[in-house]
Amino acid sequence: MDPREPPVEGPPAESFASVFDVAETRHDGDRLVYVGEPRVGPDVLEREVWPLFREHGYEVRLTTVTESRADPITGLEIENTRHALVAEPRAVGLDGIPWLNVVTFLLTVLTTLLAGTMWYYEPVSDPLDLLAGWPFALAVMGVLGVHELGHYVLSRYHDVEASLPYFIPVPTFIGTLGAVIRMKGRIPDRRALFDIGVAGPLAGLLATVVVTVIGLYLPPIEVPQAVLDDPNAINIEFGFPPLLLLISELTGRPLSYADPSLAVNPVVFGGWIGMFVTFLNLIPVGQLDGGHLVRAMAGRRQETLAALVPLGLFGLSAYLYFVQQMDLRDSVLIWTFWGLISLGLARAGPATPIYDEPLDRKRMAVGVLTFVLGALCFTPVPFELLSV
Repeated sequence: MDPREPPVEGPPAESFASVFDVAETRHDGDRLVYVGEPRVGPDVLEREVWPLFREHGYEVRLTTVTESRADPITGLEIENTRHALVAEPRAVGLDGIPWLNVVTFLLTVLTTLLAGTMWYYEPVSDPLDLLAGWPFALAVMGVLGVHELGHYVLSRYHDVEASLPYFIPVPTFIGTLGAVIRMKGRIPDRRALFDIGVAGPLAGLLATVVVTVIGLYLPPIEVPQAVLDDPNAINIEFGFPPLLLLISELTGRPLSYADPSLAVNPVVFGGWIGMFVTFLNLIPVGQLDGGHLVRAMAGRRQETLAALVPLGLFGLSAYLYFVQQMDLRDSVLIWTFWGLISLGLARAGPATPIYDEPLDRKRMAVGVLTFVLGALCFTPVPFELLSV
């Protein structure tokens, strides 16, 4: 039997013989392995073989395999490293119940309900008391969920394998660190990279505007007198991004009250979270949405811009600390943290599409508009911790 005979499920070696010389093929579980040597560079090879394997229901990547064999004379083990095309089955749709997604979703519902009861100043003596925080939890879960579902829907549209959203539960005054989806498949081209990247921020912003308007029309909440009289109480003062101020102006609804016993409805804070998350996701670096957009819009020049992002964030942090004399626990720490995150993301690099043709003008215009909207969600001082 010819060792180069292809597995029944995969494309025949002859179909890509001009770019990869196959020595043997084999199964490795549900994966197909074509061992051999490339005749062209890795980028050209990928562009040639990727559509062939995709037609057969596989994602393919070039890798190296190390094999051991006994020397026929000495009997010693000799290691030999060769190249291989490794093809893994594609599964764009759901395969069974995504239990991890379900569990993280339910846990995040719980932590956002807990955060909501805090914002409504409701005591929690039994589990049912958590239901008092449902408007805040619904607002936060809504803006985050719509954002991630925007990515997921466009991933399905472009036939790119992606997971459902994973929510991140954290018992803080927000209740979560956000949500993510995991891209499992390769991105075909810049158009797909752009569409998948831009869908999340635009969908999330639409949900954010709706949540903010609803929150502004909801009645304010009363701050208990015990909190106002407590000398150890901490007041979290949020910075308002331009978009939030604009929505307040257009609706004629206030974002604060002269009476210290009244506070804006916490649902508005859900909108604030949506804006903050949108800005962070549009930071143009690595695998963030902004990194995807700039990689699709500017090609490989994205790496130059990404290298400047950490410097900008560290510079903002230094300005707030040394010039504005702000406390480390406030926004200084936030931008320092995100400077470190962006540094790591810049080193890891952006998603690279298979085909790298430039975008059309319409998508370029949508990309510019998205970054403008992202800038309207920015505030240099997201919050300060003040004594009541």
